[in-house]
Amino acid sequence: MPSPTTRLLDWFGVDDPWERPRPSVGRQDVVLAVGVAAVSLLALELVRSAGGFQHTDTAVWAQWLAVATGAALLLGRRRWPLAVAVLAAVHMFVAGVTMPEVMGQVSLQIVYFVALLSGVAYARDRRAMVVVVGTIVLFMFAWIAWQFALGSSAQEWLDDEGLTEQVGLFAPIPAAVGITLLINIIYFGGAIAGGGVSWRAARQRVRLQEQATTIAAQAGRLREQAVVDERLRIARELHDVVAHGVSAMGVQAGAARRVLDRDPDAARTALSHVEQASRDAVTQMRRLLGTLREGVGDRGVADDAGTARTPEAGVADLPDLVAEVGGQGLVVSLDVVPSCEVAAASVPRGVGLAVYRTVQEALANVRRHSTADSASVVVRIDEAASYAEVEVVDNGRPRHGTSGSGLGQLGIRERAATHGGQVEIGPRVTGGYRVRVRYPLGAR
Repeated sequence: MPSPTTRLLDWFGVDDPWERPRPSVGRQDVVLAVGVAAVSLLALELVRSAGGFQHTDTAVWAQWLAVATGAALLLGRRRWPLAVAVLAAVHMFVAGVTMPEVMGQVSLQIVYFVALLSGVAYARDRRAMVVVVGTIVLFMFAWIAWQFALGSSAQEWLDDEGLTEQVGLFAPIPAAVGITLLINIIYFGGAIAGGGVSWRAARQRVRLQEQATTIAAQAGRLREQAVVDERLRIARELHDVVAHGVSAMGVQAGAARRVLDRDPDAARTALSHVEQASRDAVTQMRRLLGTLREGVGDRGVADDAGTARTPEAGVADLPDLVAEVGGQGLVVSLDVVPSCEVAAASVPRGVGLAVYRTVQEALANVRRHSTADSASVVVRIDEAASYAEVEVVDNGRPRHGTSGSGLGQLGIRERAATHGGQVEIGPRVTGGYRVRVRYPLGAR
């Protein structure tokens, strides 16, 4: 446990690296000094007029000079705090020796108090402050002790008050010494404590400002990270949309080419599928890119062409997706447990979109990279266990010469990680390939 001295030094910030700014002598310092000088000179003359300086032999101009120079010290109390504190102590000593009645005026006592307080409050070198202020206090109390030991301060005070006999709990001489010490302890202690409080308050304000700056910087970095994350998400979505659309159009275009001469009607049907797939891909890309122009709360508003932006895909759109992918040698089955409508209502929007994109990417990979002729899509919603699971299984083998970039599977894994899901992707022991992802229903 730190000693009281260590805690006191810590309270005064002796080892604190922060330095309080030293403002230049400004208008408020000039106004303060001039105002104090005017009030002090007025009070001096009022006391003189009331006969308060009968025992003072010092010339009037010297009295005025003492008061004016004392007030002038306040000009540099923030700019040169320790120098002003030392000069105020010297001023107090000289005035107290040559004209004690002038030095004892309330106006000058306030000047000395403010000078010492400012020395503690504005000193940049805290160790130097402790040395300087400690020296001033020791000198002042030594001066008081010298007056009591060698002078007649106590007796003069008793004579002025007309006290010659004990009338209270204490004898007159000890009482005079005690009250003098108590007043000076409160005076100097109050100035030092007030300066320490002022310094700590300024330090706390700086810390709060630094914290506010740090928080603002962190918020800016978080916003930038959010933008990057959103761009990555859109990149994954665009990859899924384009890959799926191009794959579907390639399959349908190939089918149309093969039957163009033998069955024009089938070719037209395949080409219509190509057209529809291209429109769907463009629509979804417009939806994704439109989010870049949307602000918070802008979802569902019309775009520049007046076309309302449709909501994001989800579990309810899986039947259309499966119907679109199926055909031309690939049979795709869909099984949603308990039902497509119930699943769409119970799955959060973000998870629903993730499930849809997982199925879309998995089926696109089957089309591009597998010899499979059948694939099954199973979506299970277990509200009791609080999870949604999607599984896409095919019966094919990898097709040679069709290795992809891996972005599709990477997108599935990143999307699952975003929602705290678990991913299982790879070939099955019994043949075929499986993509299975389990999403917690609590994810948003």
